[in-house]
Amino acid sequence: MPILTAVAAALLQTTPAPAATPDLSWMSGYWLDCSNGREVAETWSEERAGLRVGWNLTVSRSGRAGFEASHITTTPQGFAYVAQPSGAPPTVFVMSESSPNHVVFSNLQNDFPHHIRYERDGDALKARIDGVIQGQARSVEWTFESRPLNSRCPG
Repeated sequence: MPILTAVAAALLQTTPAPAATPDLSWMSGYWLDCSNGREVAETWSEERAGLRVGWNLTVSRSGRAGFEASHITTTPQGFAYVAQPSGAPPTVFVMSESSPNHVVFSNLQNDFPHHIRYERDGDALKARIDGVIQGQARSVEWTFESRPLNSRCPG
């Protein structure tokens, strides 16, 4: 019996624990950021069968529109955020941190960003991307308010 116990203990030490799938229900909904002269709408579905789907529509101050399709699910790399800005091929960001109202996804091999962060702060959903561009730390932040589907910024 001591040999079986030693083998079992060795297996437990070398077998990685499966990554926990956090509850991201706090992200679900339609979110709008009207700051800095831009309109940014982001929508996240509720999780269904291990998949959460999102989209983002941004209209810049100059009136130029951009979009991103994304989803959050378990991938071969782990629990991840998969981004496709402007229809580009998918880029995988693996979850690197999570708590009840906060999650960070990371991909240090990506040109920019390296991290995608979401945090629920009361009625607001805060998002931040950050990384390095030409040796300089850069980031972009959004503070979204929950709004009815397809709401627009005033003006």
